[in-house]
Amino acid sequence: MQESVTLEQVETLVVRLPPKDQLKLLAHISERLSNILLAESKTESDHEQQLREERLRLAGILCDEVEDISDDAKGSFDAAEDIRRMREERIAQLCRSDA
Repeated sequence: MQESVTLEQVETLVVRLPPKDQLKLLAHISERLSNILLAESKTESDHEQQLREERLRLAGILCDEVEDISDDAKGSFDAAEDIRRMREERIAQLCRSDA
């Protein structure tokens, strides 16, 4: 098992390296971190793609439902007339309950 070291200990060792080796170490660390971030970004991108596909699937279901509802509406109808009729029915109900 590897022994844990502190950042200060690593810095102490790094300054003992020649500048050329310090640059190599920097490049190695940068490449490793870039690969880690790229992998994380790809995972997030995959997750975003899954969310997008799920939303599209749900939107498709919703569109199918709307089409089914519009198919159920047969013939023409007058919305204003329907509202008047519902209002009159409600007034009649209220008048009966007051009596």
